[in-house]
Amino acid sequence: MTDKNYDIVVLGGAIIGSAIAYFLARELGSGRSICVIERDPTYAQASTSLSLASIRVQFSTPLNIAISRFGYSFLESIGEVLEVDGDRPDAGIKANGYLLMAGESGRALLQKNQIIQQQAGAQVALLEPADIQARYPYINTDEVALAALGLAEEGWFDAYSVMQALRRKASSLGVTYMKDEACGLEMSGPRVTAVNLASGERLAAGIVVNATGPRAAKTAAWAGIELPVHPRKRSVFVFDCKERFPDSPLIIDPSGVYVRPEGEHYVCGWSPPEEDDRDCEDFEVEWNLFEEKLWPILAQRVPAFEAIKVTRAWAGHYAMNVIDHNAILGSHPEVSNFYMANGFSGHGVQQSPAVGRGLAELIVGGSYRSLDLSPFGFERFAQGRLIREENVI
Repeated sequence: MTDKNYDIVVLGGAIIGSAIAYFLARELGSGRSICVIERDPTYAQASTSLSLASIRVQFSTPLNIAISRFGYSFLESIGEVLEVDGDRPDAGIKANGYLLMAGESGRALLQKNQIIQQQAGAQVALLEPADIQARYPYINTDEVALAALGLAEEGWFDAYSVMQALRRKASSLGVTYMKDEACGLEMSGPRVTAVNLASGERLAAGIVVNATGPRAAKTAAWAGIELPVHPRKRSVFVFDCKERFPDSPLIIDPSGVYVRPEGEHYVCGWSPPEEDDRDCEDFEVEWNLFEEKLWPILAQRVPAFEAIKVTRAWAGHYAMNVIDHNAILGSHPEVSNFYMANGFSGHGVQQSPAVGRGLAELIVGGSYRSLDLSPFGFERFAQGRLIREENVI
């Protein structure tokens, strides 16, 4: 079988990989070849498809806030930016915001974060319990001392449609999408020279980009890199309720349980404490979680949710950076042509536009131009420059 040669091979074609491919094609024009390897073009089990596709500015680090603000503006403009042959995609944005609630012990953190958010240009209001009930009278504010509400650039959207729009636009710009699965990398000294595929094909590559989501650590290991990214399962439940609250934000209880409307239904879930968050690659729903953990808290926080009916559920995975819960971006210091876009810890969908643009700038021009993402480089682990994000949801 004849080898194929590409200037850039992107491993993983979901929303991160397709965003990188699109921005690379836009940066490079028609002079360079780009190939995206995607093992399942249906994306049935992709983290993108199984994500709640929410976007927020309520982070505690200015860089994460800037990333989300660009992401939101990109989503608003995709009809124009990602148009192909007159087909203008729609991100389906629901700008209801996040309502992040805290008990008395969390008051100071919300106040501290709001200052950071406002300095970064985000619009976030602090609400006392009476303010919450005035806006959302269906919410019980017992044991809530303060809440933060995103007034703009927050909500949720149709991640699958955005991913498909990025893929379609990238293809229209000359990017090749290949249905196959990477099974190894070939090295020559400190450089990757080729990607081996399950089909038996071999792709010679000048640059390889790792965008393989929860499988990122396995991919990096082929290049001799130890990547602190682990697959962590998250179960999401869909339920019906006779009472409708279409204006509801994404409500985050002080316990960490979240709920938001989804069309005529509601979706809810929870991220366990770190000590109970084990590696897991299966897609089995943890059904006991709803009865034992979620429902009692939902019914207490929104009394109307005492009478609800679960209609379906699914499980997906976070690609969890277990060191500091933030993205790992850029080339590896010891394998210079191996680039990483990994470890988003649940934020990958909302961060994909800024990451795609940034990685394309770095690969093509050697540096970030629009937004300096260098603090997320792999080197930070050895240098002790960890990024502590205090709003991990």
